[in-house]
Amino acid sequence: MLLNWTVMILYNYFSAMFVGPGYVPLGWTPEKSQDCMYLQYCKVCQSYKAPRSHHCRKCNRCVMKMDHHCPWINNCCGHQNHASFTLFLLLAPLGCIHASFIFVMTMYTQLYNRISFGWSSVKIDMSAAKRDPRPIIPFGLSAFAASLFALGLALGTTIAVGMLFIIQMKVILTNKTSIESWIEEKAKDRIQYYQTGETFIFPYDTGSKWKNFKQVFTWSGIPEGDGLVWPVRDGCHPYTLTIEQLKQKADKRVRSVRYRAIEDYSGVCCPVTKGVKTFFTTPCTEEPRIALSKGDLILATRGLKHWMYGEKILDSAADGGIRERGWFPRKCVEKCQYDSETDQPVDGEKKNR
Repeated sequence: MLLNWTVMILYNYFSAMFVGPGYVPLGWTPEKSQDCMYLQYCKVCQSYKAPRSHHCRKCNRCVMKMDHHCPWINNCCGHQNHASFTLFLLLAPLGCIHASFIFVMTMYTQLYNRISFGWSSVKIDMSAAKRDPRPIIPFGLSAFAASLFALGLALGTTIAVGMLFIIQMKVILTNKTSIESWIEEKAKDRIQYYQTGETFIFPYDTGSKWKNFKQVFTWSGIPEGDGLVWPVRDGCHPYTLTIEQLKQKADKRVRSVRYRAIEDYSGVCCPVTKGVKTFFTTPCTEEPRIALSKGDLILATRGLKHWMYGEKILDSAADGGIRERGWFPRKCVEKCQYDSETDQPVDGEKKNR
């Protein structure tokens, strides 16, 4: 049975790794040219981003129905390998539960054969079992330590990977991805901030958990659809989600604040020279850091107490349209001062947009 668990776990693990998520073809455009106005354009892939696709910095490609980039499979979890990845998250805890049961019963039976109960003490003899026949595999102190260590690994894997499986099943049953759940939360925040009175309805949820489940898990192992065109629920525009993404992108430009670098920053993850608090509060994320030189301009979109995230303002003609985005220490920049002639919107104007 343990061998069966191992084979199924490794099969789904390597399937998720080598099959991959599926990438948007380079230079892709929608069939109707007028639909381009509803889509974002990827400068790296030189193509439009298909609905539900996102550009991955690690893979350097636009991924179809991207959920996240998983370092454990060194690939993205997306349209084509979502089922294999989720099955791996299910089978790994089940195999570890089975192994944990074996470890517990082994240690229990072996220790039971070695324990002698006295009137005032309990003695454990790890040299040999008191009962015959002796076990086929010797169970000494080293075997007990190895079994205890393996039990800890099995239980830890069961808890950690099992939680990931629950998270994945929640998004699958609503026909979402982790990124799309985040987009939906930002949509609610945008509507509440501007008081527009809109109602955002996620377009890909069929309303049936079973139908949502069948879009990912099929008997053939090949998910439904081509990863580029997706069915939407009644009353929704085919590009409802991409239109919302464009609105959020415009909103981010409105809310962004311009800063000027007053100190050089090399772009290291944990800068020692920028203070103890900056060193120990570095963001726990795979998002990059951007190097700064004194005088650089940055549009900051979000931030923490000692760190900020933004995009460096570059000369698009000189830099070939390359965007530099990432985290940088807050103490390295200062907020630019604006006068009435600048295009920086005031709070009242923000809410009217």
